[in-house]
Amino acid sequence: MPIRLRPTLLSDLDAVVEIEHDARNLPFITPWDRTQHEGAIRFPDFRHFIIEAGESHERQGFVILQGCRNPHGSVELKRLVLQPKGQGLGRAAVRVLKRMAFSDFKAHRFWLDVKGLNTRAQHLYLSEGFVEEGRLRESVRVQVDGADGYDDLIVMSLLDREYQARRAMGQEDPNA
Repeated sequence: MPIRLRPTLLSDLDAVVEIEHDARNLPFITPWDRTQHEGAIRFPDFRHFIIEAGESHERQGFVILQGCRNPHGSVELKRLVLQPKGQGLGRAAVRVLKRMAFSDFKAHRFWLDVKGLNTRAQHLYLSEGFVEEGRLRESVRVQVDGADGYDDLIVMSLLDREYQARRAMGQEDPNA
């Protein structure tokens, strides 16, 4: 499904916070409050986007990039939250974000961290060329369905030369 990213407006933030605090998303992210999202909209090192899909451009989620002005060329996929799931929107968004990171922001390294619980996202990132760099064992507290415990954060990245190699092999959508 084709998607588009548009800059998040302050008027979008109630929906952003609602999507982020949805019970289906909470196990996989550490939610922010509205003020943190406002900061990400306003701070030039961040890019905060609404993900829209379909002909009617319905809001399907949001994404936050950090390090867009990083002097070391290291751009972070800080957050990607979708509602609904299982429709290919995550893959489409990751492809657009990779192109943006390497083409628009001239990143050397595009990286993220993902919770160990989030095996679906891990498989997506691996299939899109990201490489696991390491694991921060039990570094985040997770409270799910009354259970209270800790989860790992898995750091993954894709380097510009790896992205270019994938493009040369036809593994990247040039229209993303």
